[in-house]
Amino acid sequence: MADAARFITFEGGEGAGKSTQIKVVAEALARAGIPHILTREPGGSAGAEAIRELIVTGQADRWDPVTETLLIMAARNDHIFNTVQPALVAGTWVLCDRFLDSTRVYQGIAKQVNSAWLEQLHRLLFGSLLPDVTVLLDIDPSIGLQRAAERKGNEMRFEGLPLHFHQTLREGFLHLAQREPQRFVVVDAAVDAAQVSAMLLAQLSQRLQIELTHAAS
Repeated sequence: MADAARFITFEGGEGAGKSTQIKVVAEALARAGIPHILTREPGGSAGAEAIRELIVTGQADRWDPVTETLLIMAARNDHIFNTVQPALVAGTWVLCDRFLDSTRVYQGIAKQVNSAWLEQLHRLLFGSLLPDVTVLLDIDPSIGLQRAAERKGNEMRFEGLPLHFHQTLREGFLHLAQREPQRFVVVDAAVDAAQVSAMLLAQLSQRLQIELTHAAS
């Protein structure tokens, strides 16, 4: 077992399968005897979940990009203070569905919010906090959006944006992964979910130097 708690984030476009694969990793950590929590952004704490409703529902043009970014940062501040930091201090691993890289890509690259301002705001609020490992589930947006459309629920604000927006998201995530290969693990999410899980656990096992196994069939 690793000595220190790890902060692992899961990123990708709509329909990439983050919710499925984060649970796979959580189950593998449980089999390895590693204490952990599952959380998400926006959300993950009572205050952040209330803000999440404002961000992910309604019309695609509900917020201008800067207002949207500030809402996300407010939710993140509550989430880190009330959920992420207490868990890490207690020695509990944190698995988070989306984090800073989504803000960098959705708001910074795709919606053209000034990237230097985003980075400065993050440093002012959260210091040097970054994930130890970021899993990027990479998928062609035309496939991902089709999968996302099959889900039920009202959190469809970002899915309603045009295909070229989602293509920009994919390019942005891949650019970050190329820029920070020491942090990112990139997995092809277009294949069968079981294959994705196998590739993901293999890569994480190597990166984290622990054995993460599948559930017995």
